[in-house]
Amino acid sequence: MNSLIAPHPTSSFGDAGTLASGALGRTVGAQPASRSRTQASRRRRATAWNLAATLTIWVTSVFVAWLWVIGGGVDALLAFDASSLDALGRLTGLVASNLLLYQVLLMARVPLFERGFGRDALTRMHRLVGFWSVWLMLAHIVLLVFGYAADAGIAPLVQLWEFVWDYPGMLLATAGTVLVIGVAATSIRRARRKLRYESWHLLHLYAYLGVGVALPHQLWTGADFLSSPAATAYWWGLWGAAAAAVIVFRILLPILRSVRHGIRVASVERDGDRGVTVRMRGRRLERLGAQPGQFFVWRFLDGPGWSRGHPFSLSADPARGELVVSARLAGDGTARLAGMKPGTRVLVEGPYGLMTGAARGGRRLLMIGAGAGVAPLVSLLEGESYDPGAAVLLTRDGVSADGIRREAIADLVRTRGLRHVALDGHRAAAGTGAAWLPASHSAWRGPDVFRHLLGDATDVDVYVCGPDVWMRAVRADLRAAGIPSARIHTEAFSL
Repeated sequence: MNSLIAPHPTSSFGDAGTLASGALGRTVGAQPASRSRTQASRRRRATAWNLAATLTIWVTSVFVAWLWVIGGGVDALLAFDASSLDALGRLTGLVASNLLLYQVLLMARVPLFERGFGRDALTRMHRLVGFWSVWLMLAHIVLLVFGYAADAGIAPLVQLWEFVWDYPGMLLATAGTVLVIGVAATSIRRARRKLRYESWHLLHLYAYLGVGVALPHQLWTGADFLSSPAATAYWWGLWGAAAAAVIVFRILLPILRSVRHGIRVASVERDGDRGVTVRMRGRRLERLGAQPGQFFVWRFLDGPGWSRGHPFSLSADPARGELVVSARLAGDGTARLAGMKPGTRVLVEGPYGLMTGAARGGRRLLMIGAGAGVAPLVSLLEGESYDPGAAVLLTRDGVSADGIRREAIADLVRTRGLRHVALDGHRAAAGTGAAWLPASHSAWRGPDVFRHLLGDATDVDVYVCGPDVWMRAVRADLRAAGIPSARIHTEAFSL
């Protein structure tokens, strides 16, 4: 492996084997027509899915606002009295209900949204929609309590008590509200960091129960929900679709697929000093439709705790006839991988994710991965076509011995002409160099590294995978180096 980036910037920028005009070498000849047609077809399909998913959300959101308008919401709002508070309470309730149900649909693995937005965007939307729905739900409660109290001439606390005890379905709604607020509180980043992933995941499942018991009161008593056959059909339909999506896409379909393909652990291998690679085989795995760069949610039936799913990316091209994942041994979910026995049954949800070759628009590739984030990049490099010297992989580990998939990377260097740069070592001190580079390269500015590696970046796609904060630093330097956002492909799993 050549040293493509010297620890300190010099005129030679590396050893004698380094390309003087940039490490990501340009090869002679235009992009093959077949590859260009394939990439164009991939982009058209991705655009169509994104358009369909976006229109679905916008059309239904406009419909909800229209229900409020035809229900006299605007006139009541302009009255500037107690009915104005009621009108705002109805509006916030409608929007909160819509968002809560979409909150369920967005994370229920519905193909429309998975293919339309991708896991990274869905994760961000899930977090944003979740917090907005909670705040609007609280505003709905406060506005209606004060509006009804003002109209009846009673204290707000008395009105709140009457709502809970005298109105149909309100006891269930109160219990659901408490559950939803509890889930939102544990999802705040500071609280989230104090919880193990397994504990947080179990608590997060209570959101389904909270939504399930919080919304029915509106179907029984809410005027805007029952004002017309269209409104009634919409709300019952959306509620039913959310429930069906969870049952079908989170429970039934994964079980049916796993049983049909008979997926079992074939081998468990240590990978680096703190990693593990698990190889799985089964029947007709190609029918799963998995692509390099995608991930599954895995459940290994090896004893207590098997029901907690963990998202692991494929670390090898699935076209080779097996499913391979590689992970850094950290929490309980990953540590138990090392002790699994061959023959262990596996349940899978997926495949998911848009960080695949379908996102590619250029001929050259720059892959940047940290820790276990190297895994999906290796699978992409195994599955994608590129000329010798037209792909560079930057890997980042605190200690060189921790690097995963190093044998597979060495094979790609030897057989495919991949250029590998291992940027190992402890991170630089705050305020010195690029945040994503090691201390040994603290004299370098991130954008300058990319300009040297890429040269003319018009035909380069960059794939980045690693911890969220680290990826944000890499992305910022890529943009500063002039790489268009459309050519930078990332995917995050954390909420």
